[in-house]
Amino acid sequence: MKPAPFDYHRPASLLEAFDLLDRYGDDGRILAGGQSLVPALNMRLATPRAVIDINRLPGLDAIRVAPEGLVLGALARHETVERSPLVREHAPLLALAMPHVGHEAIRTRGTVGGSLALADPAAELPACVVALDAIVRVEGRRGRREIAAGDFFRGVYTTALEPGELVTEVVIPRAPGAWRCGFQELARRHGDFALAGLAARVRVDGDTIAEARLVFFGVGAAPVRVGGAEAALAGRRPDAGVIDTVRRALAAELDPPGDVHGSPALRRHLAGVLLTRVVAGLMENPA
Repeated sequence: MKPAPFDYHRPASLLEAFDLLDRYGDDGRILAGGQSLVPALNMRLATPRAVIDINRLPGLDAIRVAPEGLVLGALARHETVERSPLVREHAPLLALAMPHVGHEAIRTRGTVGGSLALADPAAELPACVVALDAIVRVEGRRGRREIAAGDFFRGVYTTALEPGELVTEVVIPRAPGAWRCGFQELARRHGDFALAGLAARVRVDGDTIAEARLVFFGVGAAPVRVGGAEAALAGRRPDAGVIDTVRRALAAELDPPGDVHGSPALRRHLAGVLLTRVVAGLMENPA
């Protein structure tokens, strides 16, 4: 199929983009990487009056280090993030996750801001930014807002963005102390959306996990941070007995959906498997 007719606009500034968003409201759709929007247009799952192409907006594709931490522009391509030395140094969790995002052809076009604004519950980047305690910067005609990543994702394809706002940057704050990170997902084929995935960070003190951030994706309506499992892990040496305790806490917290790809019981089991693998890897590998 081909898209239904729509008006095409390519604003040259944020103010022009805001004008277009005001003009079209819910009938205007933002085009960044287009890896989700274009298929939806072609299948007529989306029939907007206008497509607003923001790819020419200046200054939104940079990756830089600032006093507040690593700053990723909303138009930074997945491939650029994957290959960035700054990302490997300051946010290695993202470097671990990026090769799992679709296929290489998708990563050459897909953008950081587009992935976050779409808020697919099985996507990798939303879980990563929650695990990293990131800040999502958004802008609209009324000015800039900073939203904690944990508050940004509200549900399936639902975020804290208000009408007329765009994601402009993501800030990964500096993490003092001996933090390590791990990432794994399970999918039917590489490049498919995950049946379950885990983005994790732990602060290690000797052979003990002092603090943990465990954020699952593919098992809920949004990234799922499991506070009970984190508490069960914190302050303990993650031997087999502790991992069993943490997995029981995890199973009690998760309420995954079921679909044709996997039942709730399967996704809950896979989450436990990922937890065991990732925690073991974190203690063996000081990445």
